[in-house]
Order: sequence, then C-alpha cells, then structure tokens
Amino acid sequence: MVVSIATWNINSVRLRMPIVRKFLKSSEPDILCLQETKCPDEVFPHEQFEKLGYPHIALHGQKGYHGVAVVSRRPFESLSRDRFCDKEDARHIAVKFNRGAGLSESFTLHNFYIPAGGDIPDPALNPKFAHKLNFLDELVECTANRDSANGKNAILVGDLNVAPLENDVWSHRQMLKVVSHTPVEVEKFTRAQEAGRWIDVMRGFIPEPEKLYTWWSYRAADWLESNRGRRLDHVWASSSLKGAAQEMKILSKARGWERPSDHVPVIVKFDL
Repeated sequence: MVVSIATWNINSVRLRMPIVRKFLKSSEPDILCLQETKCPDEVFPHEQFEKLGYPHIALHGQKGYHGVAVVSRRPFESLSRDRFCDKEDARHIAVKFNRGAGLSESFTLHNFYIPAGGDIPDPALNPKFAHKLNFLDELVECTANRDSANGKNAILVGDLNVAPLENDVWSHRQMLKVVSHTPVEVEKFTRAQEAGRWIDVMRGFIPEPEKLYTWWSYRAADWLESNRGRRLDHVWASSSLKGAAQEMKILSKARGWERPSDHVPVIVKFDL
C-alpha cells in the first residue's frame, strides 16, 4: 500500500489555513505533519480539516508559539508526546499506524519541530542557541532514535532547523557562522541521525552536489530571484524501511502563494 506523507512548517495554522486548504485539495497527501502551528489544542481548526477529509488528528500545541500536529485520512492506533530539555514547549508528537489503516507494515511517525536557535551562534551569549544544542544532544537518546536503531519501522519528519550538508545551503562558505549551518550544529545533528541509523530520504532522491532547499527567508526582497535557500525540513526513514520511499516532491511554488510560510511542503510516498 502506497502512503503519501507531507511535512510543512506552516508558521501559524489558523493564519495560513487558506493555503493549507489549497495544498490539501491539490496534492491530497494521506498524512500531513505540521510544525509551528502556534495554537493550543482547543482552538485548532478541527472542523476545517475534517471537511477536507482528514478526520484523524493528533495535536501537541501551545498558545502563540511552536506546536506540532498530524492530520490524516487514515486512522492511527495511538499517539505519544516527548518532552525535551525539561520544557513544555510542544515540539514532538508521534502516532502509530498499523494494519487498521490498511497497511501491510505498521510504523510510527514522529513529527518534530527543533528550536531555531536565534541569531547568535554562541551558547554563552544566546540562550536560544544553547537550548537548540541541548535539544540536539537529547535527540540522540530519544524514543524515535531508540526505536529506529532497534529495527522498528519508523519515519521521522519535520522542521529540524539544521541544514547539514554543503549543498543544503546557498553558500557553504558564507553560512558557516550562521545558525542552522554552523559546524557544531551539523556535528550534533549528524550524531543524532547516525545513532538512529536513519536514512536521509530526501537526499536519496536528490543526491549531492545538487542544491536542495525547503526554506527561503522572509527578509529576501525577491526570494525566487535570489534563491538563497536552506534545507531545514527533513524526512528520515528507519533502516528497516530501506527501499520503501518511492517518490519525493518539494512544492517550491508554495513559497510564492498568498501570505505564505517561509517553508514549503515536502511530500514522500512510501510503499508500506
């Protein structure tokens, strides 16, 4: 059974519901993982998603900041939420899909929103950057990593806020001192990825040295012309799902939609 999974940092789900609706109607993923929903669970737009054919909803939100959600056409068996860095800041949710969803293989889907880290790449001067580094350290031993490393079927998606490879940014040399591509972030990110034996699904379809972006800054006067992007959004699959990813699409045109997020959707089809 082929299942399409989309991930998108939406930068306020209620504000950008018109483009979410546009995306769901045009791309029709089976499952949509959202980050930075910026609303508590009780005011999440349940009815609008249900009308669009996504009645199965898992939430981990908070007022005004952060927040993650999974909306699905297919039922899931259970959900869980992990805490990181002793904070209640709604940065992870996981849902387990089994044969009740029409699948031959059960799997757990983890949706993450890793801290952005602020602007100063020095943990002594910038508490936000220190938080990000601590989060990446804790990612090594988190539930998702343990499950993946132990051979369980898992898929991890989200805004991980690190562009790890040289061609995940518009200029490796100029970005080395910019938060999201600093050597310390990349080292910790890579350590977490390797600890879980994760497969970088996106680079399986578009290998280096080709450029690969999912985010373009609001600060750019013309994001399309300057094309100074970064790959901050990721899709990982456990080693047990090697070969399951069949197709990948980055919907770059969504960056040009009315009142857009600065991130764009990534869609991957898995044979499960």
